[in-house]
Amino acid sequence: MDTSDVFSGAAGAALRAELASDENVLAVLQVDLSADLHFTKGWLVLTNRRLLDCSGGAATWRSWPLTPGWSLRLFDHAGVGTLELHSAQARVALWRFTQAQHSQALRLLQRFEQQLAGGPAHEVSEAPQCPVCHTPLPPDSEECPACARAQPPQTSTWVLLRLWRFAQPYQGKLIAGFLLTLASTAATLVPPYLTIPLMDDILIPFQNGQAIDPALVMLYLGGLLLAAVFAWGLSWARTYILALVSERIGADLRTTTYEHLLRLSLDYFGGKRTGDLMARIGSETDRINVFLSLHALDFVTDVLMILMTAAILFSINPWLALVTLVPLPFIGWLIHNVRDRLRTGFEKIDRVWSEVTNVLADTIPGIRVVKAFAQERREAQRFRDANLHNLEVNDKLNKTWSLFSPTVSLLTEIGLLVVWACGIWLVARHQITVGVLTAFIAYIGRFYGRLDSMSRIVSVTQKAAAGAKRIFDILDHVSNVPDPAQPVPLQRVQGAIGLHNVGFRYGSRTVIRSLNLDIRPGEMIGLVGHSGSGKSTLVNLICRFYDVSEGSIQVDGVDIRRFAVADFRRHIGLVLQEPFLFFGTIAENIAYGKPEATREEIVAAARAAHAHEFILRLPHGYDSLVGERGQGLSGGERQRISIARALLIDPRILILDEATSAVDTETEKEIQKALDNLVQGRTTIAIAHRLSTLRKADRLVVMDRGEIVEVGPHDELMARQGAYWRLYQAQVRRAEEDAEAAGVVIESSVLHSAHPAGQA
Repeated sequence: MDTSDVFSGAAGAALRAELASDENVLAVLQVDLSADLHFTKGWLVLTNRRLLDCSGGAATWRSWPLTPGWSLRLFDHAGVGTLELHSAQARVALWRFTQAQHSQALRLLQRFEQQLAGGPAHEVSEAPQCPVCHTPLPPDSEECPACARAQPPQTSTWVLLRLWRFAQPYQGKLIAGFLLTLASTAATLVPPYLTIPLMDDILIPFQNGQAIDPALVMLYLGGLLLAAVFAWGLSWARTYILALVSERIGADLRTTTYEHLLRLSLDYFGGKRTGDLMARIGSETDRINVFLSLHALDFVTDVLMILMTAAILFSINPWLALVTLVPLPFIGWLIHNVRDRLRTGFEKIDRVWSEVTNVLADTIPGIRVVKAFAQERREAQRFRDANLHNLEVNDKLNKTWSLFSPTVSLLTEIGLLVVWACGIWLVARHQITVGVLTAFIAYIGRFYGRLDSMSRIVSVTQKAAAGAKRIFDILDHVSNVPDPAQPVPLQRVQGAIGLHNVGFRYGSRTVIRSLNLDIRPGEMIGLVGHSGSGKSTLVNLICRFYDVSEGSIQVDGVDIRRFAVADFRRHIGLVLQEPFLFFGTIAENIAYGKPEATREEIVAAARAAHAHEFILRLPHGYDSLVGERGQGLSGGERQRISIARALLIDPRILILDEATSAVDTETEKEIQKALDNLVQGRTTIAIAHRLSTLRKADRLVVMDRGEIVEVGPHDELMARQGAYWRLYQAQVRRAEEDAEAAGVVIESSVLHSAHPAGQA
């Protein structure tokens, strides 16, 4: 990084005015992301006295002196770097930047630590250290292996509070549900209170020889019936309202998670299993939904019941109420100790269950390969092993849970026994009546019942917390291909592509380095090179599936990072080596990139892709159903539908990634005719191992180890006898060897047919 860049413009003038005469700049970090991950431009400058910041295009500088006890902390998440300045008490400032600035951040961090330590500001070592654990980083690596292997932080039950963002739109219904819960709980507490006059004013006097007053009995029994009906109606209303709300919260959670997942960049999916993501969006959201609709409501009801019952108990007899609370400290201690075990146990169960779903997600789509290699037993054993592992983990957790729940029940029974003993003693001393003791026992039954219910909710709560953590792991993941804060409108694309000093790394492995290439509008470029030379990576960068680590890629003179991602990709047509078709009709697959297309447009695209004839031979033509991943169609037919799909959106930039490598010669001719229609008038970048398929390319770009080694037309590159010539000669020799081997087979078969057995 040339530090002179920071001294240019208004911000540079302000910085020069800010610096003292004996103040030296030690390190500079270009801050190219805002705090909310939009592209911006700013600077972070370290001098021998302080840290200065100029962000968001402002020309004013903030500064913090180099104070002992302060620290800089560097984090890297999904290609987005974060640098935080902390005082002894709290975080003071935060800066975000792309992966391209990571080496600058490391340099600034080390210089900052050296200045605070009073050390010399010498050049940074060629082997930087991890800012967290201070272990040396591998060469060309931005990730510390030790920190990468560290376990994620444990789940906290407080993660459930983050669900409020999904509950907030329904807060009116939630308040109504809470008030109904409060009223229904109060209604259920009326019957035990009415047992006091029933016992003391009716039953006990009757035993002593007094007559029963029927009107008074009907009054009390009517009160019991009215309280029961009232409690039933309120309970039904609150259950219905809260069930509706929880279902909508669950639906919003699933939708938001899936939409966020679709916005993440490809590198996120590269490190995830399909079954695991399906389990998170499916079973985890269902688990949270059940918790919200049933158990959260039960928990609120239990808390209200305990508080209201405790208030009534203390109003009846404070000393007997205190005896009732004896088991509470022991139950609380049990819940505290078991909760952590349950939480970690359920997290492990979630991970193990994802192993089961991963086996299914691997095997069912690949069932053709499984059967072709007769590996049914092996896959069944994989599933059996994963299922057994899941069983073992559940058994281990159940040992803890099976001990916890009966222990809570035992403590509540002991508490009830103590209350009986104290109550009988108080009755014998005429301090309370039998009616009061009867009501007290009824209330205590509900009190302890709710305690037992709350202890059981601990298990469900930890399950929901573990599920919520896995959901928020997705929602908290930030795409490293962010949309700009103010995207440049993209109306019409000419197709000029410029790559300037492009560099890219997959983690610690450098794939593209210092690459420069200008492609004219309408030009066809052929990318050739050995496997692993960086051809597909370069195409992924042009499509902005990944962002460059260094340099820039421009379309029509504008950096593609300044376009909205969706707007930019609408102008790119992509034909892959293995085309993916969705379950649906032929017409729906062709119109996938343009759902509003008319049937005439779909047929025209299919004709141009030389697919119309074979589509009409299908039982229902364009309305014929395609199986999952295109089952029922040949490779060439799937490829031509893929080409029709690209033709329909009429892209200005076309990417062909080994579009004809997986088909036979006759099918290749048909596909080549379709491609000839597709490339007309478009900027085309084609990748092919068979160099003969690139004979119509305007220029060939030869890549080797992430660099361009040759550029030019076929004849010119052949005349140079360089890298392209060697590739071409190697393919010619391989073709001759294949033809020679085929000739030997033909000759031997002809000889065998000319000499019947026994006459050779």
